[in-house]
Amino acid sequence: MERINGHSGPHSVAECNSKLGAIGDALYVIGGKWRLRIIVALTEGGTRFNELQRMLPGISPRVLSNELKELEINGFLTRTVFTDIPVVVEYKLTPYSRTLDSVMGALVEWGEMHRVKIRQDDTQIAKPIAQEAIL
Repeated sequence: MERINGHSGPHSVAECNSKLGAIGDALYVIGGKWRLRIIVALTEGGTRFNELQRMLPGISPRVLSNELKELEINGFLTRTVFTDIPVVVEYKLTPYSRTLDSVMGALVEWGEMHRVKIRQDDTQIAKPIAQEAIL
Protein backbone atom coordinates (compact mmCIF):
# COMPACT_ATOMS: atom_id res chain seq x y z
CA MET A 1 0.00 0.00 0.00
CA GLU A 2 2.99 2.28 -0.17
CA ARG A 3 2.09 3.97 -3.49
CA ILE A 4 -1.32 5.29 -2.47
CA ASN A 5 -1.44 9.10 -2.30
CA GLY A 6 2.27 9.34 -3.17
CA HIS A 7 3.29 7.96 0.21
CA SER A 8 6.84 6.63 -0.19
CA GLY A 9 7.23 4.44 2.86
CA PRO A 10 5.23 1.53 4.21
CA HIS A 11 2.01 2.39 6.01
CA SER A 12 1.25 1.41 9.56
CA VAL A 13 -1.38 -1.27 10.06
CA ALA A 14 -3.88 1.41 11.11
CA GLU A 15 -3.16 3.50 8.00
CA CYS A 16 -3.43 0.45 5.77
CA ASN A 17 -6.72 -0.58 7.35
CA SER A 18 -8.02 2.97 6.98
CA LYS A 19 -7.12 3.00 3.27
CA LEU A 20 -8.65 -0.44 2.74
CA GLY A 21 -11.82 0.75 4.48
CA ALA A 22 -11.99 3.85 2.28
CA ILE A 23 -11.51 1.75 -0.87
CA GLY A 24 -14.21 -0.64 0.35
CA ASP A 25 -16.60 2.25 0.95
CA ALA A 26 -15.95 3.69 -2.50
CA LEU A 27 -16.41 0.35 -4.24
CA TYR A 28 -19.62 -0.27 -2.30
CA VAL A 29 -21.09 3.01 -3.57
CA ILE A 30 -19.85 3.03 -7.19
CA GLY A 31 -18.89 -0.60 -7.74
CA GLY A 32 -20.65 -3.14 -9.84
CA LYS A 33 -21.42 -3.33 -13.49
CA TRP A 34 -23.96 -0.52 -13.84
CA ARG A 35 -23.60 2.43 -11.45
CA LEU A 36 -20.89 4.37 -13.23
CA ARG A 37 -22.52 3.57 -16.57
CA ILE A 38 -25.80 5.03 -15.29
CA ILE A 39 -23.98 8.18 -14.19
CA VAL A 40 -22.41 8.47 -17.65
CA ALA A 41 -25.83 7.95 -19.29
CA LEU A 42 -27.28 10.71 -17.11
CA THR A 43 -24.33 12.94 -18.04
CA GLU A 44 -25.04 12.28 -21.71
CA GLY A 45 -28.60 13.51 -21.39
CA GLY A 46 -30.74 10.58 -20.35
CA THR A 47 -33.28 11.68 -17.78
CA ARG A 48 -36.16 9.20 -17.90
CA PHE A 49 -36.20 5.53 -17.00
CA ASN A 50 -36.86 4.26 -20.54
CA GLU A 51 -34.21 6.56 -22.00
CA LEU A 52 -31.67 5.23 -19.55
CA GLN A 53 -32.65 1.65 -20.29
CA ARG A 54 -32.17 2.25 -24.03
CA MET A 55 -28.78 3.84 -23.39
CA LEU A 56 -27.66 0.84 -21.32
CA PRO A 57 -28.18 -2.30 -23.41
CA GLY A 58 -28.44 -5.42 -21.29
CA ILE A 59 -29.70 -3.84 -18.08
CA SER A 60 -33.01 -5.20 -16.84
CA PRO A 61 -35.72 -2.85 -15.57
CA ARG A 62 -35.41 -4.33 -12.08
CA VAL A 63 -31.65 -3.81 -11.92
CA LEU A 64 -31.93 -0.27 -13.32
CA SER A 65 -34.58 0.58 -10.74
CA ASN A 66 -32.46 -0.79 -7.89
CA GLU A 67 -29.31 0.96 -9.07
CA LEU A 68 -31.15 4.29 -9.45
CA LYS A 69 -32.43 3.94 -5.87
CA GLU A 70 -28.92 3.26 -4.57
CA LEU A 71 -27.50 6.23 -6.46
CA GLU A 72 -30.26 8.43 -5.04
CA ILE A 73 -29.65 7.19 -1.49
CA ASN A 74 -25.95 7.98 -1.86
CA GLY A 75 -26.61 11.50 -3.12
CA PHE A 76 -25.54 11.12 -6.75
CA LEU A 77 -28.92 11.82 -8.32
CA THR A 78 -32.35 13.22 -7.63
CA ARG A 79 -35.65 11.71 -8.66
CA THR A 80 -38.50 14.05 -9.57
CA VAL A 81 -42.04 12.80 -10.15
CA PHE A 82 -44.34 14.91 -12.32
CA THR A 83 -47.93 13.90 -11.59
CA ASP A 84 -49.34 15.06 -14.91
CA ILE A 85 -51.02 12.47 -17.09
CA PRO A 86 -49.07 10.43 -17.89
CA VAL A 87 -46.91 10.44 -14.76
CA VAL A 88 -43.31 11.25 -15.65
CA VAL A 89 -40.25 10.51 -13.53
CA GLU A 90 -36.98 12.29 -14.27
CA TYR A 91 -33.54 11.62 -12.87
CA LYS A 92 -30.86 14.29 -12.67
CA LEU A 93 -27.32 14.21 -11.37
CA THR A 94 -26.57 16.24 -8.25
CA PRO A 95 -23.56 18.54 -7.89
CA TYR A 96 -22.11 15.84 -5.59
CA SER A 97 -21.88 13.47 -8.56
CA ARG A 98 -19.19 15.78 -9.98
CA THR A 99 -16.86 14.55 -7.22
CA LEU A 100 -16.49 11.40 -9.35
CA ASP A 101 -15.13 13.26 -12.39
CA SER A 102 -11.47 12.58 -11.62
CA VAL A 103 -12.23 8.96 -10.66
CA MET A 104 -14.12 8.38 -13.90
CA GLY A 105 -11.42 10.11 -15.94
CA ALA A 106 -8.78 7.88 -14.36
CA LEU A 107 -10.89 4.77 -15.00
CA VAL A 108 -11.38 5.70 -18.66
CA GLU A 109 -7.67 6.31 -19.10
CA TRP A 110 -6.71 3.08 -17.36
CA GLY A 111 -9.39 1.09 -19.21
CA GLU A 112 -8.16 2.31 -22.59
CA MET A 113 -4.56 1.49 -21.68
CA HIS A 114 -5.55 -1.95 -20.40
CA ARG A 115 -7.56 -2.75 -23.53
CA VAL A 116 -4.52 -1.95 -25.71
CA LYS A 117 -2.30 -4.11 -23.47
CA ILE A 118 -4.69 -7.07 -23.60
CA ARG A 119 -5.01 -6.82 -27.38
CA GLN A 120 -1.20 -6.70 -27.71
CA ASP A 121 -0.86 -9.70 -25.39
CA ASP A 122 -3.47 -11.59 -27.43
CA THR A 123 -1.60 -10.99 -30.70
CA GLN A 124 1.71 -12.02 -29.11
CA ILE A 125 0.12 -15.23 -27.84
CA ALA A 126 -1.59 -15.92 -31.17
CA LYS A 127 1.68 -15.71 -33.18
CA PRO A 128 3.43 -18.65 -31.45
CA ILE A 129 0.25 -20.74 -31.64
CA ALA A 130 -0.05 -20.02 -35.38
CA GLN A 131 3.62 -20.94 -35.91
CA GLU A 132 3.14 -24.23 -34.01
CA ALA A 133 0.18 -25.04 -36.25
CA ILE A 134 2.40 -24.62 -39.32
CA LEU A 135 4.96 -27.07 -37.95
